[in-house]
Order: sequence, then C-alpha cells, then structure tokens
Amino acid sequence: MTPARRTRASSARMPSARVLLALAAGAAALLVLSACSSRGAADDPTASGPPVARPAAAPTGDITVLAAASLTETFDALAADFEAANPGTIVTVSYGGSSALAQQIVAGSPVDDFFSASAATMQTVTDAGLAEGEPATFARNALEIAVPAGNPGGVTSLADLASPDVKVALCAAEVPCGALATTVLEAEGVAVTPATLEPDVKSALTKVELGEVDAALVYETDVAAAGDSVEGIEVGDASTPTTSYLAARLVDAPNPDLAEAFLTFVLSSTGQDALADAGFRIG
Repeated sequence: MTPARRTRASSARMPSARVLLALAAGAAALLVLSACSSRGAADDPTASGPPVARPAAAPTGDITVLAAASLTETFDALAADFEAANPGTIVTVSYGGSSALAQQIVAGSPVDDFFSASAATMQTVTDAGLAEGEPATFARNALEIAVPAGNPGGVTSLADLASPDVKVALCAAEVPCGALATTVLEAEGVAVTPATLEPDVKSALTKVELGEVDAALVYETDVAAAGDSVEGIEVGDASTPTTSYLAARLVDAPNPDLAEAFLTFVLSSTGQDALADAGFRIG
C-alpha cells in the first residue's frame, strides 16, 4: 500500500498561541547562542564598538518525514503549525506501517526524519547506521477493540474475538500494531483467526468503519480519531503491554537543519501536549 501523504492545504493554518510561545522561546535561545559566538573588539582588532549579536538564520526549505500511520491526525496538525510559524518551510509527511517505512529508508529513500511506532522498527534503521544519534522515545500507545457503531457483532471483550462467528481484522505481524496484538492475545490466552491482515492500523480501522468486519485490534488513539463511526472496547489493564514511539533524524537527511528543528518541535512541550490531547500516553 502506498503511504498516505499529507495534503498541502493545511499549511496555511495559523499557529496556536502555545506554538508561538514555544517558538519564540526557541528564537530567544538562538539569539543568546549567536551573541556568545559573535566577534567584537575583544577578538577582532579591526572591529569597533561592543560585540554585535547576530541572530542565527532560521532553517528554510523542504523536508520529507516518514511517520507511523497512527500519527496521521496529530502530525498533520503539528506540521501545519510548524510551517505557519516558520515561513518558507514545507514539511511533507508520508504515513504507513512503520516496518514498510523503515525498509524505504534502508533502501535509500531521501528522508529527513523518521517517527516509528515501535522500537523494533526503529532498530532496523539504527542497525543500518542511518539514525543520527540515539532515537528519542516521544509517546506510547495501547490497543483497543474497535467495533462498528451499534456493535452488530455483540463484542464485549478480547475473548469474544476467538469466536468463529466474529470477523476480526488484525494488523500484519511485522507491523507494530500487529506485533503488539500478538503479544497481548498470547498474554491473555486468546487465539484469533483473523478474517484479514492489514498493512497498517488505519487500514484495519477502515475495515471496521466500512462494516466489513465485526471488530479490529487497533490503537486507542485511532478509535478516538474515528469519532462516532466506531465504538471502542478497552483491552486489559495497566499491566497490559503497550508500544513505544521513537523519533530520529537521519544521517543523510537532505535538509539536516530543518529536520532537526522539526524533530525538536515534536519533542517540545508543544508537540507533547498535542500528542497527549490526541490520547497518546506521554512519559
């Protein structure tokens, strides 16, 4: 499946107040650093007067970001806010299953930042020596059972997914949501024969929205993003396994300065608040 690509129409969105405050603080920090490194009369015999602070030029241009499908709604908004607060920048985000995105990077696709839905898929990139530094964990997510509105299959618990009368969609095992589903089902002793295995979590959710299956194991954030088209049934408790999201700038990023700026933005309190608002688990 070709990864979904964020449309450009959202780039005209005005930044929120908290975005402006966060970026203003960042600009102030850059000014201080520039002032410390500026040359003046003390180290330049041809200079006159006190040292002059020279603001660092803001990163400009385009970056390509690959992000897990479950980040779609949140990253559409974050990319639009970042562009609006940084005129002259374009953040193109392509979404898909993290394992497929990691393979694109290893195959040599020109990518600036990677946001993965599991440590295992990020490891594919780090093992290939393509991640700059240590990837940062920026969120967590848990599974939830999604059923069509009205719950026609009468699903009430994870155990119901083992019934041959219940059509279930799961993510493929190599995708983070599929790997997590396998772990959770095995821990609960529930054997499921899926009606379909999907390449990413959004595809599994779509099967529910279209009424093609009675239930799917997807992330709780995807159930929330789907609104009234689906209903969610909680899975497990506080001890039930979750998945961690990791972020990294790539070694061969075509625009490393802008890539670093966007990565910093996602990891900032502004980005973390946006993720928390969408239902991701932070910290």
